[in-house]
Amino acid sequence: MPDSTNSDLLHKKNENFFSGLFASPNDTLLVSSAKGVRLASLDFYRGLIMILLMIESTGLYEHLLAMSKPGSFLHFLSIQFTHYPWHGLHFWDLIQPGFMFIAGVAMAFSLYKQTANGVPWKKQFSKALKRSGWLFFWGILDYAVRGDHLSFELWDVLTQLSFTLLVAFLIFRWKTRYQLLFSFALLFLTEILYRYTNVPGFNQPFTDQHNFGNYVDLILMNKINSGGWVAINCIPTAAHTIWGAVAGKWLLTLSKSKSKLNRIFIFSAITLVLGFGLDRAGITPIIKRIATSSFTLASGGLCLLGLGFLFWWIDLLNHKKFLKFFLIVGMNSIFIYVFFEIVVSRWLGNYLNVIVNGVVYPIGFSQNFINIVASLVIFAVEWGLCYWLYKKKIFFKV
Repeated sequence: MPDSTNSDLLHKKNENFFSGLFASPNDTLLVSSAKGVRLASLDFYRGLIMILLMIESTGLYEHLLAMSKPGSFLHFLSIQFTHYPWHGLHFWDLIQPGFMFIAGVAMAFSLYKQTANGVPWKKQFSKALKRSGWLFFWGILDYAVRGDHLSFELWDVLTQLSFTLLVAFLIFRWKTRYQLLFSFALLFLTEILYRYTNVPGFNQPFTDQHNFGNYVDLILMNKINSGGWVAINCIPTAAHTIWGAVAGKWLLTLSKSKSKLNRIFIFSAITLVLGFGLDRAGITPIIKRIATSSFTLASGGLCLLGLGFLFWWIDLLNHKKFLKFFLIVGMNSIFIYVFFEIVVSRWLGNYLNVIVNGVVYPIGFSQNFINIVASLVIFAVEWGLCYWLYKKKIFFKV
């Protein structure tokens, strides 16, 4: 049997270590369940984002928009599931920031668990480096085939995440205020690069196809994205992952739920005011496609607000019905993302569309109705695959 005195000393040592590593002098670290810390709201948040992305992969949002009349509520709702053309913000512009933000929160919980189990920093770094490498690989593979030729592109969210997660990891042990200062320094760096790098033809900071991000893409990939997306979005959006990691620390280290919510909501309010304030004042426009500082601040504030609300509603008020539907997808988030980005978009989606059209069209339904049915069938197949993996306890991790 283990010696109880040694066990108590080890627990006390871990508690002191964690308190010094994560918390401020007035915080108390919760270490009693280090091996089993889970946050239902985090599981739901991650699953919700993945399900929204899965639905997008089926084409359902496009079909609803196509059948809606301009000015109708359905049209207003459907257009929220498209990216804003340039200067502005739609709901769909928050999905990628949410993806990166939640990755930061999850990383905090993972590192907390690893440290509690005695995993040294070097091994944690090796694991983080390997994870980033795999994310980069899958991101490159996602865009590797264009028609009948190979392509090298850095615009996929996974390639972006491979950078932001590594940055967030490297500064994770810093005090919170230094982490936040670093994240704001990244936004300031972005402003400097766009405003003061006077490259002929690319010296218009917030003009599509003529900004510094487009110039960097020419250097990195010898091409410019026709939609205005740029690879160096990974610099400002690293703030989203850092803020997620900071929020994760607050959820893990503060002993009182009120303190957790206060920190999250106050920081959310600060970033929202700064983000929308910069836009309204005409200083820096909110542009998702080049991740301007105002966009990063505003979207990050909304991500923080969402996490705070979900933590309050799900974990504190204990509203946990129907969470399993989202949890099943969230448990294999990277796998299902790669699956619908590569397999569904390049083969399975068209295959199932043909089957549904062949079965439903003779009945006499409209093409719009058939398209919606096909999208729902594709989604059911994607979710069913996640459910099968969940039941078999197969979880793909990178």
